Amino acid sequence: MSRQSDSFYSGDLFGELHQADAEPVRPRLADYLPGLIVCGVASLAAAWLAEHYGFPIILLGLLIGLAMSFVSTIEITAAGLDFASRHFLRAGIVLLGLQVTFAQVAALGWLAFAGLLVVMVSAFAAAILAARWVGEGQESGILAGGATAICGASAALALYGVIGRDRLDQARFSVALVGVALASAIAMSAYPAIAQAIGMSDKQAGFLIGASVHDAAQAIGGAYSYSDAAGADATVVKLARVAMLGPIVALVALWLGRGQGGAGSAWRKVAMPWFIAGFFVLLAINSLMSFPEAVTGPALALSKALLLLAVVATAMRSQLGLLVDAGWRALVPMGAASVVSFVVALAIAWVAVA
Repeated sequence: MSRQSDSFYSGDLFGELHQADAEPVRPRLADYLPGLIVCGVASLAAAWLAEHYGFPIILLGLLIGLAMSFVSTIEITAAGLDFASRHFLRAGIVLLGLQVTFAQVAALGWLAFAGLLVVMVSAFAAAILAARWVGEGQESGILAGGATAICGASAALALYGVIGRDRLDQARFSVALVGVALASAIAMSAYPAIAQAIGMSDKQAGFLIGASVHDAAQAIGGAYSYSDAAGADATVVKLARVAMLGPIVALVALWLGRGQGGAGSAWRKVAMPWFIAGFFVLLAINSLMSFPEAVTGPALALSKALLLLAVVATAMRSQLGLLVDAGWRALVPMGAASVVSFVVALAIAWVAVA
């Protein structure tokens, strides 16, 4: 294996590859294998550690991927890592559509759903304002706000798919992923304890945890640690947040697209990414017909595996020097969004949830 020359490959999260002095050559199947194997082994290590030590699997995948970032400097891994970070990400987002239905969103009731929207808008606003305050730009705020408001790392990956490396460098994206994983892990343990300390009812605790913990599995797990009734309510609230992934990513794509001019850009301004369209299609099908657990269970497991592989590949392709350069400011939007979403969800749960 030889080290990659300075002029060979350069790529972003979505795997666009360029060669400076030659026509691009489509990789063969064998060209993908080294990168995919390395990414797969690292993902299996993260899964094993998560199962045996109880750490969040996405956080472990990020840390292992960052520790192995030197792998991306080896030429033969480039195609596989690019493929994983691009295609596995999008396929995993599409499969999330099988985990929620419109009926589950409607089951919240208009008052609780309105409160949930207030929490989500507050998280976005706090992240964008905090990003501007520390000079990180609105894209950092959008990424942090979306990850906090919707479903953690999955939402961050989907949003970065429409933000792009030209607007937000990959180092800051990796920092945001680390931040949302850490915040979600802390919230899973802290929020049920806070709800218990202030004497919340099961329904109030379910809303609080479901509306403010970022990662879906940690939100539901944290609520069930409070009580079975709180877990059931938190599941509905959290799935309603997941259902908002498609509309929010589509709106972000439209918003950012307004800044792109030139001939032929009109369609790009209104068209949502294909993987979000796929998410909507599966959500609609799942709402019209009931899939058995034998289908939805493996689909969820496959979605988690694909997203883990995408996170690991992205982390491997990050340059640690750029992560250091990003500094503490890159974490401020995520921290602001997390604090504000918790405070607003707590207030709504205390006042408006019976």
